[in-house]
Amino acid sequence: MSSQPTSSIRSPYSYSHQHQLSRSAYPTFLSLQETIKLQLTWASRGILEAFRWDVVVKTATSDREIRSNILKSLLLNSLSLTSIYAFDLLLQPLVHNHPNWLHRNVGWFYRVLWLFPVVGVSYYLNSSWCNLIAKRSFVLQHGNHAAHQQPVTYHGMLTTLATSAYRVVMILTSVIVSLVLRSIPFAGSSISFAFMCWVNAYYCFEFIWVARNSSLAQRVRHLEERWAYYFAFGFPSAVICTCGSGLANAALFALMFPAFIIMAMHAQPVPRDPYNPAPSTESTNTLRFPSPLVPIRMPVFTIVIWLNDLIVRVLSVGGSGARHQRTTSDTTEQAEEGTGVKLRNICRTARGPSPAVQARSLGDRIPSKGKAPISGRRKKD
Repeated sequence: MSSQPTSSIRSPYSYSHQHQLSRSAYPTFLSLQETIKLQLTWASRGILEAFRWDVVVKTATSDREIRSNILKSLLLNSLSLTSIYAFDLLLQPLVHNHPNWLHRNVGWFYRVLWLFPVVGVSYYLNSSWCNLIAKRSFVLQHGNHAAHQQPVTYHGMLTTLATSAYRVVMILTSVIVSLVLRSIPFAGSSISFAFMCWVNAYYCFEFIWVARNSSLAQRVRHLEERWAYYFAFGFPSAVICTCGSGLANAALFALMFPAFIIMAMHAQPVPRDPYNPAPSTESTNTLRFPSPLVPIRMPVFTIVIWLNDLIVRVLSVGGSGARHQRTTSDTTEQAEEGTGVKLRNICRTARGPSPAVQARSLGDRIPSKGKAPISGRRKKD
């Protein structure tokens, strides 16, 4: 009786071990109901932390510097609101459809000579005061070692100017995107409102992200991966911004902005890990992803970052060959850090004379017919 080799006999269940390994490597997902429940939990957490007025009162009453800056911001933004509503409620009805040309255009003179300068000064001063409030709140919460002051240099001043300019550009592009979204039929108003919730939440948390040295890409990713929490946190401020119209909405947001900054300093955004929001309590530590039907990351700022990158590319001067090789996030981050947009005159002054002038001063000759350049002064004939 001939015996066959054992190696040639294959059991129909020989693949079971490999099959188990492949199955264990396959990702585990939460159910749709569990994922929605988690998102609602995070949203409720954001709403609660956006109404922590007890934290605002406690912080303002316990620190003199914060209290002083909040009072100055309240007074200045109250002046802006008074100026805006004085025109809308008093002047506009009086001069509407008036036969005299001067009376018809008094609103234009009022805006140019008073309202726009007041709003512009308010924006500048309010930004400075909010920076001081954020820095002081961060120090009170995390200690003096957390607020590292960089030495004031010429390059640091240019970087600060570039960062402020980029911040203004990002605010303008966000407003433009909001207006465009509002023009969408039927659902435009709701989409625009949701977008403004995320934009307001971003600017409330921007100070703490900058203090932690987070790049622009890290900030945007952090918000987009916790979109339910930040939507809920920005919901109250977005509702406040819908109470008025035009400049009044901006003044209302600026009036409440210092309070939301303090709330953001004490907030704890959730989840800690968006890709494993419900860690398993078992000893196996199984990674459980959210349901594929609910997005982990919501691309909220995609259009805004694209517009910012477009504006930066238009305003950039010099280095076009290297600039075309950069990605969108690289260009916007370098612009925010003050290295993406170069001023030709400043850079030329800092670097010294151009290579052509240096070559002319040294008497270098352009090589021709394979001969090496001759350096030094030309000999007299």
